[in-house]
Amino acid sequence: MRSRFDEQLSILNTEMIRMGALCEEAISLACRALTVGGDSADRAIAVDGEIDRKEREIEGLCMKLLLLEHPVARDLRVVSSALKMISDMERIGDQAANIAEISAYISGVDLPEALHIGDMARATVKMVTDSVDSFVRNDRDMARGVMDYDDVVDSLFDKVKNGLVGLIRSGEFDAEAALDLLMIAKYFERIGDHAVNIAEWVEYSITGVRSSSEVSDI
Repeated sequence: MRSRFDEQLSILNTEMIRMGALCEEAISLACRALTVGGDSADRAIAVDGEIDRKEREIEGLCMKLLLLEHPVARDLRVVSSALKMISDMERIGDQAANIAEISAYISGVDLPEALHIGDMARATVKMVTDSVDSFVRNDRDMARGVMDYDDVVDSLFDKVKNGLVGLIRSGEFDAEAALDLLMIAKYFERIGDHAVNIAEWVEYSITGVRSSSEVSDI
């Protein structure tokens, strides 16, 4: 009985890694849509659809584990945490798709390197990767590292916001494009917040205690 449950948990870990990789791909494509253009926006939106399908697959696997295997104690926390995590991962896919859609409106705009949009994208990919890895590795320290790294993304958001304000005041940048970029930066910040949620669920799965900083999409 235990060996069968462990086998199912191994499958769950594999599927979580795959969903995390899709989230990373969606974020990277969204950033590419912003900086390079081409068909990256359409590809990011398509990957979001794959993330939605993967969420349903993992949800089905978790429900099977809960209903057929009747896990208790830590095993129950692991499965229930995975259910919460895939909800955050699905939202990450949605926000990457939102970034890609907005990028279509500002294609051709030269982005000053000092805006740090690319830095935000790379930082959020790191947070998503590390949060999922912390679940698979059962690594509380890695999960805590994700929570701490959110300060980096928040700081980059402030830099983007202040940089855009300065460009608008100087008359060097289109105000409407600046607002679109600010919205994109906000989506990146929210992706970081969802990665923190994932890390907090990892900590809960290990310790039975979770912080209460869950992000709202309202």
